[in-house]
Amino acid sequence: MKVRMTKDAFDLNEALGYIAVPEAGGYVFFLGRVRNESRGRRVRRLVYEAYEEMAEEEMERIRREALEKFPILDMLIWHRYGELDVGEDTILIIASGKHRKEAFEACIWAIDEVKRRVPVWKREVTEEGTFWIEGDRVVPEK
Repeated sequence: MKVRMTKDAFDLNEALGYIAVPEAGGYVFFLGRVRNESRGRRVRRLVYEAYEEMAEEEMERIRREALEKFPILDMLIWHRYGELDVGEDTILIIASGKHRKEAFEACIWAIDEVKRRVPVWKREVTEEGTFWIEGDRVVPEK
């Protein structure tokens, strides 16, 4: 599965197996993780909510667009949802290319597009309370 919404932890070797080919000279991994701090607040965990079917459809569109826009060989996009503790993986994008430059560029573009377009909503649970994160906006949960 090259596109997946999951509650399960990522297996990086399994993921790479979906796009590994002899023609690829470079694989660029973007692995997002829950960090312990955000905007000066101590983060305890993140809660991701998603419209699963729609999220996977949009991630597949992003994947196809990346294949058209960049001279890459393939791309994988996986996103977690549910409650995730500090240090847990949140998103995995792997871009493969004959050379590293195109894979890096495609990976950067893809993470920006996922954050902008995919219907996944994030709440930060902190020592100061719970906050919805909407792009650069932080909205306290009521």
